[in-house]
Amino acid sequence: MPPADADVRIRVRVRMSARAIDEPHRASSQLELLFDLTFVVAVATVTAQLAHGIADGHGLAGLLPFLQVFFAIWWAWMNFTWFASSYDTDDVAYRLLTMVQMAGVLVLAAGVPAAAGHSDYRIVTLGYVIMRVGLVAQWLRAGLEDRAGRRTALRYAAGIAVMQLGWILRHLLVETGVLPSSAALPFFACLVVLELAVPHWAERAKATSWHPHHIAERYGLFTIILLGESVLAASRGVEGALEADEISGPFVVVAACGLVLLFALWWLYFLVQAGEGLSERRHRSYLWGYGHYGIFAALAALGAGLEVAVEQSGHDVAASPVALGYAVAVPAASYLASLWAVHALIVTEPVFSPAAFAGCVAVILSLPLSAPRIGVAAVVAAITAVCVLLVAVTITTAAVAARLRARRRGSRPPG
Repeated sequence: MPPADADVRIRVRVRMSARAIDEPHRASSQLELLFDLTFVVAVATVTAQLAHGIADGHGLAGLLPFLQVFFAIWWAWMNFTWFASSYDTDDVAYRLLTMVQMAGVLVLAAGVPAAAGHSDYRIVTLGYVIMRVGLVAQWLRAGLEDRAGRRTALRYAAGIAVMQLGWILRHLLVETGVLPSSAALPFFACLVVLELAVPHWAERAKATSWHPHHIAERYGLFTIILLGESVLAASRGVEGALEADEISGPFVVVAACGLVLLFALWWLYFLVQAGEGLSERRHRSYLWGYGHYGIFAALAALGAGLEVAVEQSGHDVAASPVALGYAVAVPAASYLASLWAVHALIVTEPVFSPAAFAGCVAVILSLPLSAPRIGVAAVVAAITAVCVLLVAVTITTAAVAARLRARRRGSRPPG
């Protein structure tokens, strides 16, 4: 028996109802943080597979399976996140159904090598369906217990269930040869469009009560997880390079610049406090949330590129210097472009200059062409320098703008 003064609460059964949009001090729960850990495994697996493809000189061939599997990871995480923001009861039933979704993530992660290496999506499809079954059960419960949001919840449950039948049908058609390989990708793209349309269709009945600051925190935490995955991927590259028993100058440059580059990208992401913007522009939440696919996928791909860039500094890999340069440059440029687009949706006064971002993206994408002459390490260093310069310019511009606004108001700016 616990002591009488212990703060022990077991939420066995709580009626599921919409949480308040303006709930004070709303933060990520311990269960949400545990849920995110399963995605660490999934993202690490898909990033490692992409890195192997890049190192073997098949980076372009491995890109499509990477983007497909990453969509399943991202979409499952995002759906759980927005549902939890509206209906998290943290009782026994909610926790058990969340565990089912976590199990699906781990099954999906186990199927990534087969999907990336042999285009065998059986295990990936199974894991995805398991994740979605858990979410359908959550929405059905919300529909039964929350009368005000019943139509929306049941629409979500029906839409997600129908989409799972679509994914299973696609897999069966591909396995039996009924669906030709040339039609597999268009079929996949069609299902993706329909998946993305489910939330918009469901919430036409009644919008859910997601919490803007909670959502902003959740996305920020997942961004940090993906940055951490990039650090982990780069450390795998360090291990591979050290097998040559020689620490070279390029090795030190790539390893150090990789860390600085990730730090600069982290800094840029958190220059904007998304919670306030989402509060004022809830109607743009779809584009804001969907736009993060570009940010998240770019960070995962950047981890793979840095891993191979570090590894090649210790021993030869099959990929050319130009390909290795683009394995870092394309994700970095994609991240910057996606970040600017996402934040532009929700801010009143832009923090990021479109001209500065466009210029940095153009420079970054041109740098790998010089890799045969200056080396991959120099290309990575130059990409890092561009991103660091962008951080400095953005901070300086924002500070100057704040001082000008303060002078117009006749007050001194903070700090």
